[in-house]
Amino acid sequence: MARKSGAEKKNGAKSKAERAAREAIVAACRAMNAQHFNQGAAGNISARFGDGMLITPSGVDYDELTPDMIVAMDLGAEAPVRDKKTGLKASSEWRFHRDIFRARPDVGAVAHAHAPYATVLSMLRRPIPASHYMIAAFGGARIECTDYAPFGTPELSALAVAGLGPRQGVLLGSHGMIAVGPDLKRALWLAGELETLARLHYLASLAGGPVILSETEVLSLVERFAGYGPGAPKG
Repeated sequence: MARKSGAEKKNGAKSKAERAAREAIVAACRAMNAQHFNQGAAGNISARFGDGMLITPSGVDYDELTPDMIVAMDLGAEAPVRDKKTGLKASSEWRFHRDIFRARPDVGAVAHAHAPYATVLSMLRRPIPASHYMIAAFGGARIECTDYAPFGTPELSALAVAGLGPRQGVLLGSHGMIAVGPDLKRALWLAGELETLARLHYLASLAGGPVILSETEVLSLVERFAGYGPGAPKG
């Protein structure tokens, strides 16, 4: 049996890595729905891969989603890509996924969901202040809420990138939320935590209004959260 060349081995390893990344995206999509902070084909997930990204297709219910349906895109793309094999088009929100990866080299995955409580706050244009210490996991003392812009537009993408800033989460006005992380596991965990923060803040507001922690208090916890939770650096 002929030995494989270095190039063949490299391509084989890349194929295995890409397959694993595609499978992880499918699993993350189903987890979002199972955890009830997303539903049906709403929301979208992407992961950085090589010089590009892998992203969920447009309009496919997550119960029917397969790894082969995930669309590969170059970060230099200026229009949505349609997969040649499946005929499926990249998510309608491909633009803000691409632009977040371009603006934030530290981000390896992006999770977007129409989570109920996060979306309610986004409809009210209410950012999430430091009403609970877990907000420190997002890198600051406040999760911003952007103005509204139609889905899939350059305007929405610009709002998302600016609203996110250096933090790990943002609410999109009258739309939903975005959570990011160095990998898919971290981004998915933060998406769930963002929805929990939104729910707790909303309920506390109904009960008379929560006490807001000081920015100094929250920022003292940010570094500790860098090593806490799924996807956190080891050591």
